[in-house]
Amino acid sequence: MKQIKVGTCVPGDRAAEWLPHIAKAGFECVSVNFHMSLQGIDLEELAKKVREILDGTGVYVSTLGFYCNPLMYEEHKKILERCIDTAHLFGAKNVATFAGAYEGQPAEKAVPQFGKVFGELCRRAESEDVRIVIENCPMGGTWEHCTCNIGFNPKAWEMMFNEVPSDALGLEWEPAHQYRQMIDPIAQLRKWAPKIYHLHGKDSTVDLDAVRQFGVLQAVEFAEDRLPGFGDTNWRDVFFVLFRNGYDGDICIEGYHDPIYRRDWEMTGQLHALNYLKWCRGGDFKPNPWD
Repeated sequence: MKQIKVGTCVPGDRAAEWLPHIAKAGFECVSVNFHMSLQGIDLEELAKKVREILDGTGVYVSTLGFYCNPLMYEEHKKILERCIDTAHLFGAKNVATFAGAYEGQPAEKAVPQFGKVFGELCRRAESEDVRIVIENCPMGGTWEHCTCNIGFNPKAWEMMFNEVPSDALGLEWEPAHQYRQMIDPIAQLRKWAPKIYHLHGKDSTVDLDAVRQFGVLQAVEFAEDRLPGFGDTNWRDVFFVLFRNGYDGDICIEGYHDPIYRRDWEMTGQLHALNYLKWCRGGDFKPNPWD
């Protein structure tokens, strides 16, 4: 059984600035992320800077994220290919992204295109010895009217993995996105753990009174994103399921969403989440003294 590391997500355009501080704060790994664009950043140059900053700290890059819609936009697909090709320069074993979608269309319509695009991407990932992980975020979409990601629901996961039966394809999972669908995250984790290759440390608080009065079609906010330690998920159960299934990855805290611990309080909340998650996993690994 391997220790599950706890890290944080860092925007790619702030990585060189923030990582020296992140490395000193107790985080054990990082996910370097981009959204829809690389913002003019050269991945090879960034990888070199990141490796120099983290050298000797014990902190490593577990995941390179480029969240995009590669089913509709060829440029997104090309950038995702570059991320797969350069992930090893960061030391990352995962490339995180969205499954893509046809904007405004039902999830099922995108599945054949998903098979074509991600079949190619997974062959590329296999040759580079990296894994593609799909974040389970609806991105404001629904099953009938997707935005940029069909990979937010287990019904889609079944179709996706049938289309692309590659061990290089898995999930980047977090409970917050499931609470917004009123899905029990722990029951889901038990079923899908073998295909979960990376986790985001983000939680949610559900207002059941709001659900009873107004339902779940977003007339009112009923589920707010929270940092671990402030939401509804029992992360001790998360670690239990992960350990039971031999999970050898990490959990990267995804901040910048909590309604309370934000702006000047952002790192206060993230450090609380870091310490809470380390406690939930059982603290630091210490071998038996008689071994």
